[in-house]
Amino acid sequence: MEKFKLEILTPNGSIFNGDVVSVTLPGEEGEFGVLAHHSSLTTLLEAGVIDIEKGDKSVESILINWGVVQVDEEKVIVLVEGAVAIRGESESEVANALDEAKELINSIADSNPAIASATARIESAAQRLL
Repeated sequence: MEKFKLEILTPNGSIFNGDVVSVTLPGEEGEFGVLAHHSSLTTLLEAGVIDIEKGDKSVESILINWGVVQVDEEKVIVLVEGAVAIRGESESEVANALDEAKELINSIADSNPAIASATARIESAAQRLL
């Protein structure tokens, strides 16, 4: 499958920058996926989980609180206020990422459906890593 460039940026810097096969984003009107050569669009993102499929078929999950995405045929740029990558080489790194994700979820407590969905997705992502 063809790849495209994905950048996920926070006020603290880049949380992801690389070539990917697909990305699933929590759009304002529901989740949507992006593949290479997607038509251009710019839209708001709600609290939720971004799932990134890499070339080796592995999936990385990143929890976000809200943001905006700009898609064109060659790249996707995601700007978010807060994000936590659910990844790590060891159980302690995964546990730390989960703790950070819980803190981010607590900061967006006014969006109950998004929190329930994000919590379930985070737990699923953590199980894949362990």
